[in-house]
Amino acid sequence: MSMLVLSLILLTVFSSACAQLVLKLGVADQKMQAAMQSGIFDSLMAAALSPFIWLGLIIYALSVALWLWVLSKVDLSVAYPFVGIGFVVTMLFGILLLNENVTPMRIIGTILIVGGCVLVGRSA
Repeated sequence: MSMLVLSLILLTVFSSACAQLVLKLGVADQKMQAAMQSGIFDSLMAAALSPFIWLGLIIYALSVALWLWVLSKVDLSVAYPFVGIGFVVTMLFGILLLNENVTPMRIIGTILIVGGCVLVGRSA
């Protein structure tokens, strides 16, 4: 696998994790939380008016477009395991940016995922 393809795989995974972070910020907004308590229509309206939700969807769409290019260059069985790195990035976002509590079991599980990604990457 070339360095360009590997870099684009990692960029795609990082972009997807960024999208998840922004979407989380969008649904954590007080207006969104209140709307979610009111029902599905209010929730959809609040989501449609949320800049964070829109930004998250745009970032996610860009990562999907890039992912399609990646899939045109490498086997799915090689590319897809790298999506597991998204677990690491999102866990770090949760810890560093959202002050989430991460248990030792979650850390161990994430390390195992990374180990699998390394093994798959080396087999390509």
